[in-house]
Amino acid sequence: MNINRKLRFQLLVQNGFFVVLFLMLIVLLGYLASQYHVAKDITQANRNILTQGSVNVLKQMKEPVNITVFATKDDASGGDNFRKGMIDFVARYQREKKNVNLTFINPSIEPKLAQDAGIKEDGEVIVEFNKRVEHIIPPIAEQEMTNLLVRLSRTNQQAVMYLDGHGERNLIGIKNNDIGEFGKQLEKKGFKFANPDLTIAQAVPSNGAMLVIASPQVDVSDVEAKKIKTYLESGGNLLWLLDDDNLRGLKEVADYLGMTVSPGIAMDMASAQYGADARVSFASLYGEHAITKNFMLRTLFPEAHQVTAIGTDDNGWKVSNLVEVAPNGWLMAGPLAKDAKPTFNEKTDKRGPINIGVALERIYGKKGQRVVVMGNGNFLSNTFITNGGNLDLGVNIVNWLAGDDKLITIQPMPLKDINVTIPDTDSGRLVAWMVFHGFQYFIPLAMMIAGFFFWWKRRKA
Repeated sequence: MNINRKLRFQLLVQNGFFVVLFLMLIVLLGYLASQYHVAKDITQANRNILTQGSVNVLKQMKEPVNITVFATKDDASGGDNFRKGMIDFVARYQREKKNVNLTFINPSIEPKLAQDAGIKEDGEVIVEFNKRVEHIIPPIAEQEMTNLLVRLSRTNQQAVMYLDGHGERNLIGIKNNDIGEFGKQLEKKGFKFANPDLTIAQAVPSNGAMLVIASPQVDVSDVEAKKIKTYLESGGNLLWLLDDDNLRGLKEVADYLGMTVSPGIAMDMASAQYGADARVSFASLYGEHAITKNFMLRTLFPEAHQVTAIGTDDNGWKVSNLVEVAPNGWLMAGPLAKDAKPTFNEKTDKRGPINIGVALERIYGKKGQRVVVMGNGNFLSNTFITNGGNLDLGVNIVNWLAGDDKLITIQPMPLKDINVTIPDTDSGRLVAWMVFHGFQYFIPLAMMIAGFFFWWKRRKA
């Protein structure tokens, strides 16, 4: 084909038109990318995007979040990429909340600013929200940062009070039957604890967020029981964990709440599929309540008792069922011996599902009063707190009782794939060197060589 001036001009116009269209397409794609963000995370623990729990927390925070990082500049040649890592980490929060602001200050250049801010080490981070400030020291994972944001956004700063001295599950205890691990998680969420001695105190302090009664093993004295009832009559909030129908001197309190507990426990024959005993019940259904709204995690309750409560015009309580277990099981009519084989008695036992938790609320003065009674304290014990959604349910209950409904959410879970363990042997170090440098140097070099080879081969053809 002869290429004359006219044909050459036509080809030039066509190519020019194609280049213009291609550039317009690039600009359009750039504009769409700046306006709409789509991310897909295929890592085991979704480490490149925020978990739903963190997203829910950010949605409740309307005011700006200011993050100030006191760190020296990165030294890429020495492997120091801390600032870049912080930029990538905070970007996950900025994608969900536009007014998360990130600022870097070099303490070597601005020592006065670092001193005034109380900075103690390089890389320390200050997070400010709604005129409240907290420090956090690296390494920082999503769970630590989101817990910090929860603490900053918490509106109720009153202490969680707990009854002690009667063999209760201790909120700061380390024994298997204690609930100390649950207490640690509450502290990370910004809660503080108080332990009033009701044998000495004039009354249960009215400035606490709630009173926790965690399965007393000996009877509460009449004096203490009357003070607890007076506390309820005065509008106090209560979390009551029960392990049996022995109310340990608190029957007057139970009557005031219109609450009863079954002598027998729930038997869940479906527990066998999870490798558990029938005495361990798994939650099958959650009630329509703020505590369990959108809550779909599996929870388990060893030796749970049925709890019922009745709201009347006299007591003013609005009662909501929280957790139902054993839909294909039953409620024993009485206690079951430890080694006895569970069998259903048509005449005396009650078929499931069995409700094991109630939430009560009523208007008291200018504020509401809230009570939660659970027919099981074991689910929050150090032994079972990490099972399924037990921790999440417990935190939701405390948040609701404290009046921080907006913080009721699924808790961000720790990353499972954050660390790489390298065997401390010569072969282990060699494999690690090959893997890390292979992606950095060898694979790119091999692709360049392969590309040059195919280009040279086609050129010769």
